[in-house]
Amino acid sequence: MTIESQVTEQLSSREILTVTQLNQAVSRLLEKSFVSTWVRGEISNFTQASSGHWYFTLKDQSASVRAVMFRNRAVAIGFTPKSGDSVELRGRVTLYEARGEYQLQVENMRRAGMGSLFEAFLALKNKLASEGMFDAEVKRQITPQPRAIGVVTSLGAAALRDVLTALARRAPHVPVIIYPSPVQGMDAAVQLRQALARANERNEVDTILLVRGGGSIEDLWSFNDEALARDIAASVIPVISGVGHETDFTIADFVADLRAPTPTAAAELSCVTRAVLLDRVARAHEGLTDQLQRQIDRLYQRVDRAAAALVSPAQRLAHQQEKLQSLTYRMSSAWQRYAQLRDSRLERVSARLGSRLPEVSSARGTLARLSASMIQAERRLLALRGASLEHAQAQLRALSPEHTLGRGYAIVQTRGGSVVRDAASVISGQGLDVTLAKGVIHVRSD
Repeated sequence: MTIESQVTEQLSSREILTVTQLNQAVSRLLEKSFVSTWVRGEISNFTQASSGHWYFTLKDQSASVRAVMFRNRAVAIGFTPKSGDSVELRGRVTLYEARGEYQLQVENMRRAGMGSLFEAFLALKNKLASEGMFDAEVKRQITPQPRAIGVVTSLGAAALRDVLTALARRAPHVPVIIYPSPVQGMDAAVQLRQALARANERNEVDTILLVRGGGSIEDLWSFNDEALARDIAASVIPVISGVGHETDFTIADFVADLRAPTPTAAAELSCVTRAVLLDRVARAHEGLTDQLQRQIDRLYQRVDRAAAALVSPAQRLAHQQEKLQSLTYRMSSAWQRYAQLRDSRLERVSARLGSRLPEVSSARGTLARLSASMIQAERRLLALRGASLEHAQAQLRALSPEHTLGRGYAIVQTRGGSVVRDAASVISGQGLDVTLAKGVIHVRSD
């Protein structure tokens, strides 16, 4: 059934149609009769509205048709057409009911001739994907703190300026080495491979950025080269691909270790920022400082406990002096008790003897002599014992630490309180305490 017959049937079923009803009926008929199709032509009268929608006319040598491409479709194209461009459009035929004009509502757009290139792109993509070259398992890890970053691009490319600006802002401490190569043209793919090989051969960077700005599929075709893709996959150094705009995809993007939507994004993904590193250093410094302070506090506590348990030489000598005086007093008391006991026994014996002696006057003289002799013997014994006691006291005084120190001797101790008896046990630079008869000297060994 033709469109004309359908409209005729609808008109015959009603008496009168409004213009709106007529245009709505025609719009429905057009949408049902024409499926989405590809159309080739030349763009003219191109206009981009503030809303982001595109309005233009598609024409050839004999005819023209109005076309519209809404913003949500246009942002995915990757380029902005201009009047005079030859393009291929895929869209639906619709009716602009307000004016009763039919138009082409565009869903996709590509530059004329891109169809064969796109097919070649898909064929190579499927081939490499089947070989596992896009698998995440074969991707190399990007070094977060590279010693240097290599950039493979054209020296005159805007992408190079974007990358250098981003790295200077984010990581000025990271050196950048440029491996120049054309990014567009017949021999661009070969020179890109050579630049990538130089970077791997010199091995002076930890990350390679393969970048260029946006463009048509023809402009980016060097990055769809199969040999370049295999070189990227075989690169010893990880490769970040930043080719074109966010909507542009090349084979290099799929085979690279990391794909960035833009050259600037590739620079941002290549290393940790200087601010992040400084923050990490600050946190590490703070943690070390806290740990060191805790260690110092623990050592202070150990020193305090050791100091509390340490007995000074003066205290030790005073304690020994007290002990010596106590022993001297005990010896003297014991001798006095012993003398008193002997005297008492002597008196008792004398009394007993006196009671048993006969009352003979002649014997009294003898007794008096014997008594005098006994007293003298007792005195000699007392003198002998006294001399022994004085000798013992002299020995005690000679052996006392204070007496030894008074003769010019000294006690050498480590700062920990241990007595030094062997010079070989002292290391150079060790602190020592020298105790004299009066006072303590703090010295350091050499």
